[in-house]
Amino acid sequence: MQLTEVRAQLRRFAREVIKQARTNLTRKKKIVTRELYNSLEYQLNETPDAIEVDFFMEDYGLYQDKGVSGKKVKYGTPYSYTTKMPPPSALDKWIVRRNIKGIRDKKGKFIKRKSLQFMIARSIFMKGIKPTLFFTKPFQRYYEKLRTDLPRQFAGDTENSWKFLFNTEKGKD
Repeated sequence: MQLTEVRAQLRRFAREVIKQARTNLTRKKKIVTRELYNSLEYQLNETPDAIEVDFFMEDYGLYQDKGVSGKKVKYGTPYSYTTKMPPPSALDKWIVRRNIKGIRDKKGKFIKRKSLQFMIARSIFMKGIKPTLFFTKPFQRYYEKLRTDLPRQFAGDTENSWKFLFNTEKGKD
C-alpha cells in the first residue's frame, strides 16, 4: 500500500517542529555557536508495520530544553545537579563567546577569568538551568495537529489505494 499522503504529513510535521524550535532558540537568545541550531534534524524511518519520525540534536540540547535542577532551585525535570558542579574550565569558551568581561568585585577590582568561571559554575550548580522548552512546546503543538490531520491523510491514502487496486475511479469499469 502506498502511504504518500501520510509520509508527506509526517514530513510537514517534522519540518514545522524543527522550524519552530529554531525560532525559539533565536527568540530566547540561546544561540552562541549555532551548533545546537544547526544540529536539529529529523529522519523518517519505515518498516513494513510502521512509519516513525526520529528527531536529532546535540546532546546538550536536551538539557537546554528540559532544564536541569540545581541544589537550591528545582524545575521538575528528570535532570539535576546533586554532588558535582559543572567543571569551571568548560565555561571558558562560553564566557568568551558571550563577551563577558570586565566584571568587578565589591572593591572595584577586576575579577580574573578563572574566578569568573568558578562563580558561574557554582551558580549553575546551585540554581540549575531553567527549562526553555524550545523543542518540547513546538513538538506538542504540532503533534496535536498531527493527531487530527493524520487519520484524514491515512483515509485518503487508503481510498486512493482501493481505487488503484480495484480500478473504481469514475468513468472506468
